[in-house]
Amino acid sequence: MLSLDLTRIIEKLAYNPKEPLLFNSGFFIWFFAAFIITYSLVASNRNGRIYTFVIFSLYFFYKACGWYVGLVLFSAIADFILSNTIYRTKDGARKKMLLVISIVMNLGLLFYFKYTNFFIQIMNDFGKGGISPLNLILPVGISFYTFENLSYTVDVYRGHFKPVTRFMDYLYFLSFFPKLMMGPIVRAADFLPQLDKPYFVSKKDFATGFYLIFSGLFKKIVISDFINANLVGYIFDDPSKHVGLECLLGVYGYALVIYCDFSGYSDMAIGIAKWCGFNIPPNFLSPYQSSSITEFWRRWHISLSSWLRDYLYIPLGGSRKGKVRTYVNLFITMLLGGFWHGASWNFIIWGGMHGVALSADKARVYIATKLRINTMQIFLKALGIFITFHFVCFCWIFFKSATLADSKVMLSQIFTNFDAAAWKDLFANYHAVLYIMLIGFLLHFVPHSVEEKIKIALSKMPLWAYLLFGFILICVFMQIKTAEPIMPVYLQF
Repeated sequence: MLSLDLTRIIEKLAYNPKEPLLFNSGFFIWFFAAFIITYSLVASNRNGRIYTFVIFSLYFFYKACGWYVGLVLFSAIADFILSNTIYRTKDGARKKMLLVISIVMNLGLLFYFKYTNFFIQIMNDFGKGGISPLNLILPVGISFYTFENLSYTVDVYRGHFKPVTRFMDYLYFLSFFPKLMMGPIVRAADFLPQLDKPYFVSKKDFATGFYLIFSGLFKKIVISDFINANLVGYIFDDPSKHVGLECLLGVYGYALVIYCDFSGYSDMAIGIAKWCGFNIPPNFLSPYQSSSITEFWRRWHISLSSWLRDYLYIPLGGSRKGKVRTYVNLFITMLLGGFWHGASWNFIIWGGMHGVALSADKARVYIATKLRINTMQIFLKALGIFITFHFVCFCWIFFKSATLADSKVMLSQIFTNFDAAAWKDLFANYHAVLYIMLIGFLLHFVPHSVEEKIKIALSKMPLWAYLLFGFILICVFMQIKTAEPIMPVYLQF
């Protein structure tokens, strides 16, 4: 009996591809409880905090994706050595060569796992070849920690900061489990200086962390997963079976699914970091309130858009080489940003459309400035929000659809087979989903000041109230969550 129980415990602790460790999984509650207890015991000791965090982070990643945790270790070792060698090297040509090695190594790993089969398919399509796709599984989080590695070595090369000399410090930064799998993409210059600060969590920090963690769970479980499981999945699996009205509602639903899924996960990551004494900048700022596509990209996946700006758009020339070149640079940046999301023509089209829209918006602002047109009037702002949201939703069709053919079918159904008369049956079948969608959009437009007032109110609660409130919310979420776990959207990137 004892050996049987021990076997079951080992099985629970081992990696299971069908049950990866995620913030919204039941196992995470036990993992996080064990982590917080251990972390609090060593919180006053710098090395104790670092080693505890690294061990738990590496186990978290192992439990999420198995032995691909070795890639994190390999890339950490390689970039730690390269960054310090770059910093010590005085010869400019050698420094550049070392930077190129880092870029080629990091992008090479990403390219191999993420894009090899895509290019094999292209070669087969155009050359009528018979190259068999490789049996590759995309390592979880590789796109995120690859960009963190790249920004680190590039910033060291540029002389923006001195690299850390202790390997465990760098491994701590790279493997920090709250943001390891799905971001935000954290800059080393923002994160590493916090290692030397004494561990301290104020009442406000604790309240903010509590709010972010549980509001993130609400977004993910109550809004995103429910809409995905009960509407969006059916529509996008085969849009030809649904009239245009259903397809359009499916698109609106997906706009909430991807936002609540990804921003909810980001909020949880930032909230957990708060409880651990770290400040990570916000990754989303109510993006569907944007009145232009430029504003949208200042509010959506902020860590990625700022990374693309600093390490791709500006090196390409940014806006320093004339209007036409600016538009070309924007287009290239967003095209590659779309390709970063996945090896599919749909992602490339999605990125290209956003690149064209950003260029057009920059031209619009330039013309409005020259003609002295006031673009901040209430009516124009509301119209801008409406147009921007629907353009973003139009692009989501290509982002979500499995193939380009599915995107065309979805658009065809919306524009040629709308069938408004189907509303009555649709409401009867999906009324619960529609109510959740309404709640989701209303919450999205809640002013930021209201959230701040909630955090202030939470900061005044005693510890027992946090425990009781948290226990009740967890019980509610466990009852609402789907029987089969719905993988986070950005886990595939």
